Amino acid sequence: MSKTSLSRQIVVGDVHGHYDGLMHLLEQVAPGDDDNLYFLGDLIDRGTQSAQVVEFVRKNGYACIRGNHEQMLLDAFPGQKVAIPALQAWLYNGGHTTYESYNHQITLLLDHLDWLRELPLYIDLGEVWLVHAGVDPRLPITAQTSEEFCWIREEFHSVTEPYFPDKTIIVGHTITLTIPGVGAGQLARGPGWIGIDTGAYHPRSGWLTALDTTSWLVYQVNVQDRLARVLSLAEAVVDIDPERMRSRRQLLSI
Repeated sequence: MSKTSLSRQIVVGDVHGHYDGLMHLLEQVAPGDDDNLYFLGDLIDRGTQSAQVVEFVRKNGYACIRGNHEQMLLDAFPGQKVAIPALQAWLYNGGHTTYESYNHQITLLLDHLDWLRELPLYIDLGEVWLVHAGVDPRLPITAQTSEEFCWIREEFHSVTEPYFPDKTIIVGHTITLTIPGVGAGQLARGPGWIGIDTGAYHPRSGWLTALDTTSWLVYQVNVQDRLARVLSLAEAVVDIDPERMRSRRQLLSI
């Protein structure tokens, strides 16, 4: 690929085992040698090509953070052991398709487990901060764990003030159409954060998203019908009402 005068910083949302969709998405993005790709985690589960996705990201040396689905897989195989309850939970949450994608290639699975164990929980890119699920707004970064970084939802989405005064947090994890007021394929934005998991595996969506944080262009492909589009962030994003999210959180806690 040709060199570009300005390197791009491209963040890819939750792929969930959709290797063909990812290849189609990267055809649209057309990353150059100087561009940097980052994956928000949840490379695996739900879709049928998880082994291919992990191998592609690993082989190319792309940066990736740990998602809750990678965490569930790691919990199922701690060290050289198998944790049966955690294994059952992982299989129930889409892990069975991941296991089948390895087609009895146990050595490859073990190599991938070693690689997944080394994935960071977040990546600080200066003005942009990447994490799979979000942060607990009540805690400093040093007090947060994989539980917050990989799993948090309502507490993060209902924040009324940015967590960082000088950084935008980019997250996946929560499919945007499950947030009130957001439609299929649309991104969600709250105070200091942008959500780009547009639900590649979701039957009412199928959109897989990459966000160029250099130009704030949104690249999308639909894994169901192979439609592709490029939008400005302003065209693609819906601004979330924090008060509405807070009210929803209160209702869910009743």
